[in-house]
Amino acid sequence: MKKITAIWTALLVTAFLIAGCSGGHEEGSQTKQKAVSTEAFPVTVKDAANEKVTIQKEPKKIVSLMPSNTEITYALGLGDKVVGVTTNDTYPKETKKIAKVGDMNINAEKVIALKPDLVLAHASSMSASADAMKQLKDTGITVLTVNDAQSFQDVYKSIHMIGKAAGKEKEADRLVGKMKSDLSAIEKKADSISEKDEKKVFVEVSPDVYTTGKGTFMNEMLEDIHAKNAAGSQTGWVQLTDEAIVKLNPDVIITTDGVKADEVEKRAGWGAINAVKDHRVYSVDPDLVTRSGPRLVKGVEKLAESVYPDTFKK
Repeated sequence: MKKITAIWTALLVTAFLIAGCSGGHEEGSQTKQKAVSTEAFPVTVKDAANEKVTIQKEPKKIVSLMPSNTEITYALGLGDKVVGVTTNDTYPKETKKIAKVGDMNINAEKVIALKPDLVLAHASSMSASADAMKQLKDTGITVLTVNDAQSFQDVYKSIHMIGKAAGKEKEADRLVGKMKSDLSAIEKKADSISEKDEKKVFVEVSPDVYTTGKGTFMNEMLEDIHAKNAAGSQTGWVQLTDEAIVKLNPDVIITTDGVKADEVEKRAGWGAINAVKDHRVYSVDPDLVTRSGPRLVKGVEKLAESVYPDTFKK
């Protein structure tokens, strides 16, 4: 009996020692990972303002001044570090509880009060917020101006820029990789659409009939699904008259401004458009197709389902 007890005691001691060693190894591994993360800083990033911005330490508090920046930040797993966003931020839902620092006009005092380590500005609002940005920089706050993306490649660049600045380069690589993979799957499905079956699509991005021409990511999205942009001869974001749109005679109309199909179909003169005759007017969530962030691929999918339901809704 004493022999059996001795054996069990030895086994318990051995198990305890193994557990102790295992715990120490795990703790050491975590410490090593933390050290590696810390060693990544300082980092220097050339931003959209053509400035070399140095981030001395891993940011703990981030303020985002553009919804697309916010969506990228959350997608990189940095949501718990976001302390300020704009009133235009609606995604993810957690942003509703985050402090608001203005819209396109930034309240610099509110930003300063949040004591951020990093402010993610945006090239599209550089002129409008120039004074506020100067005020932030004068107080020593690090401001990184993210590029105004006009293509998927530009969006990937934005993701990599934010990832590098916030110590999430690997996460940025994974996010971009997934976006490319998902987009490739959509493009592969679209390859089954022959040239003669390609639809001419008019995209309305505002009620005063602004649309998207070439040189924009929305035009690229249409190309990805083998659709013809009705305004493809234009460049950038352009405003067209009712007469010009009737003359374009698109097969499908997509609204991204909240205007419903029945409202579009009631417009004077639009009854002559094929899309209206065939009741092929659809509304798509604007955030999916106008925000240059991770959800753009979902936007491509929604466009594809609207333009080619037989192919993409199977």
